[in-house]
Amino acid sequence: MGAGAEVAVRIAVVGDCPVFRHGVSQLIGTAPDLHLVAAAPSIESADGSLRGAQVVLVDVQQSAPRLVAAVAELRERGHAVIVVSSSPQIDAVRVIRAGASGYLSRQAEAEEVLTAIRVVGSGRSYVCAPVGDLLRRSPHFTDREQEILRLLANGATDHEIAAQLSISKHTVQSHLDRIGEKTGSRRRSDLTRLAVENGLTEQR
Repeated sequence: MGAGAEVAVRIAVVGDCPVFRHGVSQLIGTAPDLHLVAAAPSIESADGSLRGAQVVLVDVQQSAPRLVAAVAELRERGHAVIVVSSSPQIDAVRVIRAGASGYLSRQAEAEEVLTAIRVVGSGRSYVCAPVGDLLRRSPHFTDREQEILRLLANGATDHEIAAQLSISKHTVQSHLDRIGEKTGSRRRSDLTRLAVENGLTEQR
């Protein structure tokens, strides 16, 4: 794409691990269609330099509530956000609901990181491969299964789901078994991410 500066996606990297921060910064430097505008150890320390960034890549070891608040704040400022995390079963659901446009595992290869940046920079969403594999199956859920997935994604236990829906815990587990057959996974982390990506965490 040559040196077309006007079309380069402007990226900021926020990471409290120096190796990650420098590695991703160097990676972005190898891509002519991407332009690094800032690299900082925290959102607070990068405050002023983030202004020109279209996409902010965030990898900070914070509690989920603080990370969610940071994502929401960056979205309010007009940035698209990609979160990199090693805790997908907790962080994915929360940061996506907070407005993150992308989610990557810390184990992502360099090419996937660049792909995610380009996709999010173009105004679309990018979620790491395991979630995408689940979504491509496009299962059909009954109304009851959707209710259970919604509660599960919001952190409810089997016992809490049973109490809220006035059914037995055994019935909840039977529904989860059927959902597992449809999706190919019974793990709560996968089902939570599936619920998020299908919009089942919205309050109706």
